[in-house]
Amino acid sequence: MCIIVVGVGSAQIRPPESAADPSSTYLGFDRNEYPGDGHLQALRKTFAYAGYWLNNPPGENGNSWVGKRRQLEEAGFGFLVLFNGRLYTELKTVATATRIGHADAQSAVAAAHREGFPPQTIIFLDQEQGGRLLPEQKAYLFGWIDGVIAAGFRAGVYCSGIAVNEEDGSSIVTAEDICQNAGDRKITYWVTNDACPPSPGCTAPTQPPLPATSGVPFADIWQFAQSPQRKDVSARCAGYHSDSNCYVGADVPQRIHLDLNTATSPDPSHGRTH
Repeated sequence: MCIIVVGVGSAQIRPPESAADPSSTYLGFDRNEYPGDGHLQALRKTFAYAGYWLNNPPGENGNSWVGKRRQLEEAGFGFLVLFNGRLYTELKTVATATRIGHADAQSAVAAAHREGFPPQTIIFLDQEQGGRLLPEQKAYLFGWIDGVIAAGFRAGVYCSGIAVNEEDGSSIVTAEDICQNAGDRKITYWVTNDACPPSPGCTAPTQPPLPATSGVPFADIWQFAQSPQRKDVSARCAGYHSDSNCYVGADVPQRIHLDLNTATSPDPSHGRTH
């Protein structure tokens, strides 16, 4: 739940009471394709947790992460459990969006059970489209969140932490828009902001920055680098390869490009079973 604190000047968003203790930070990665069993030990030298798709990632016709939870946990990884959400064009009306949200929540929970994730694991809905969400998008998002929580899991959202200019000259950050409209729903926020600053660029710092450094004070996870590099956002960022992808990690083959994340937990979804 977000609490709006009104002071002199503009309103500010105060972090929810359930936000993780930010005393420590941990580096993680995510990518659409499973990196392969043989590369897990090399990746584990640098990363504490990995993104884990429950359904087909954006733009993909399959999901190579299926059945790999045990291998990742045995290698020592925590998890960022992800479910790819719907685009606006698929939602049509608020009523339809709510219905689809509930149905997709059931699909996400069923997939989490099949993959062996325990109850109360945080499942993140991938909200790809940024800016101020339209009523249909909010209906879908909150319908999905309500369905996931009702099924005994916890809900999170992966969304933009970058301000977008609106026609009236104001700006909106998607994470803040969701937070302000979520009511008393308990949501964990995984935000993306790959602009430099605040991002450190394509690098694996020994002490990763706090997620709040993203510009979203209530973020628990911050994706600070993407592959490929988004030149319209991250042109000033250092560390990217000449092919525009991000490659980091000791002994990791260069062909394994990554998105980089920092979190306040080594298992941000709390998806480990031991």
